[in-house]
Amino acid sequence: MFISSAFAQTAPAAAGGDMQSSMMSMLPLVLMFVVLYFVMIRPQMKKQKEHKAMIDSITKGDEVVTAGGVLGKVSKLGDSYIGLEVANGVEIQVQRSAVVQVLPKGTFK
Repeated sequence: MFISSAFAQTAPAAAGGDMQSSMMSMLPLVLMFVVLYFVMIRPQMKKQKEHKAMIDSITKGDEVVTAGGVLGKVSKLGDSYIGLEVANGVEIQVQRSAVVQVLPKGTFK
């Protein structure tokens, strides 16, 4: 009696603006991916490329450090393994990918 029925008004239909609003809502996602690429992905790919070049340039007699912290002089070279002389007469084999740094000559005695 005292309360009248309330009816919701329908919003006027947007003419052609629906596509534009969907593109604007995707813009932050695209911008986040671009920032992620330049901040994380690209530097990591560059670092991997440099590491691969260092691994491929290892020669016999180089002094290297492995991922485990072992220092040694390269005595044998293989396709995927290298022989490291860690002391006089003591040689170990490690994977090439385990080498993290090539030291200047004369560092390891």
